[in-house]
Amino acid sequence: MSSTRRPTSRSVRRTAVAATSAALAGVLLAACGSGGGSGSGTTGSGPVHIKVWAWYPQFKQVVAEFNKTHKDVQVDWVQAGVGQDEYTKLKTALKAGQGAPDVVMLEFQELPTIQLTKGLLDMGKYGANADKGNYVDWAWKQASDGEHVYAIPVDGGPMAMMYRADLFKKYNLKVPTTWAEYKEEAAKLHKADPNAYMTDFGSDETAAGWRQGLTWQAGSRPYTYSASKLPDIGVKLNDDNAKKVYEYWGDLVKNKLVDTQSYATTDFYNGLSTGKYATYIAAGWGPGYLSSVAKKTAGKWRVAPLPQWTAGGNDQGDWGGSSFSVTSQTQHPKEATEVARELFGTSDAAWKIGIDQAYLFPLATPTLNSEYFKDKKYDFFGGQQINKVFVPAANGIGAFDWSPFQDFAYNTDTSEVGKALQGQTAWSAVNDNVQDQITSYAAKQGFKVSK
Repeated sequence: MSSTRRPTSRSVRRTAVAATSAALAGVLLAACGSGGGSGSGTTGSGPVHIKVWAWYPQFKQVVAEFNKTHKDVQVDWVQAGVGQDEYTKLKTALKAGQGAPDVVMLEFQELPTIQLTKGLLDMGKYGANADKGNYVDWAWKQASDGEHVYAIPVDGGPMAMMYRADLFKKYNLKVPTTWAEYKEEAAKLHKADPNAYMTDFGSDETAAGWRQGLTWQAGSRPYTYSASKLPDIGVKLNDDNAKKVYEYWGDLVKNKLVDTQSYATTDFYNGLSTGKYATYIAAGWGPGYLSSVAKKTAGKWRVAPLPQWTAGGNDQGDWGGSSFSVTSQTQHPKEATEVARELFGTSDAAWKIGIDQAYLFPLATPTLNSEYFKDKKYDFFGGQQINKVFVPAANGIGAFDWSPFQDFAYNTDTSEVGKALQGQTAWSAVNDNVQDQITSYAAKQGFKVSK
């Protein structure tokens, strides 16, 4: 799951970026030193209690299931905030040396930043490597560094195209299989109805991960990063594949073939529910999101694979995803690792809650590839077995590194996209501008940057 699953204002991220920028250089200098902390948890007779911070929907039921099936370890759940609200509290606690939970929910893009502070326990020392074969390869690689395991994957956001079948029929549109066809159908739609758009271009900060997912699909790999190789990092945000994506969407914007409303606004929600948007380029958690904000369109949507840059291709991208990490402050590393591994893990009972009630998209391969998940029918999508689209997408995603300054990178990208939308910057210059600012920022923080 992503904090963008229920998009809200992310102005708090800008505050967090400022605080992170002030401290990151010092953190990098200390990153090769020893970690530690006062830890949290309970002692004494009886089961060990492990404090968990998480914001998953219906998580209370998952905790109850874990506690019912585990005698010696019990989970005490705290909802400490969503996304940046939780991360800010976590960073404050880690810096203070006390107050962090034993186990914490973290989105994948946040892992390098938190790990850089020596705030995460290496669960590989407590048996977590045994789970490697239970998860899709790309997610496990984001959660680990060689034999060091800093997170256990939970859910992800493989991308696909949701589309209004009724509108496609009304305007005689073809379901596009390539981005070239997508543009052609967008022009056809807008000519038939100037008030209709193929989709909404995610230009604000809540859609930064959406844009990253699209460049991911196109083959862009903006970072080459491993905590074990600090302070080295590769940064290439302006490769040909990234530029191709931004110039493509910039062209759609300039020709008014897509809308430019900010995500997480009433106008965006209305666009999804009124027929203003014929498609929604979304993630594996999108069905739950869409069905909650566009309820009256139930039965009208279908899901198709993400359009490809090359006909017949099978390139995929991801938008969002989360994991469980154990913090360095835990006093019960063995039990905390057990909780991180088994709250969801390969538990059929937990995943039934996660799939049916929380619309999580599993990254545990036994669940991901199960007949139950792949064959599940969704009434909102006219009874379509939509996971027969999403599961191959998830299995086809390639490896991808995040940076330890992802918040700053997302802010910078959003700012440059905003300038392009206002005509202040050419779309062809957006990626170069972002590259210049990110490499300068990283060097000032003490990273040795290769381009």
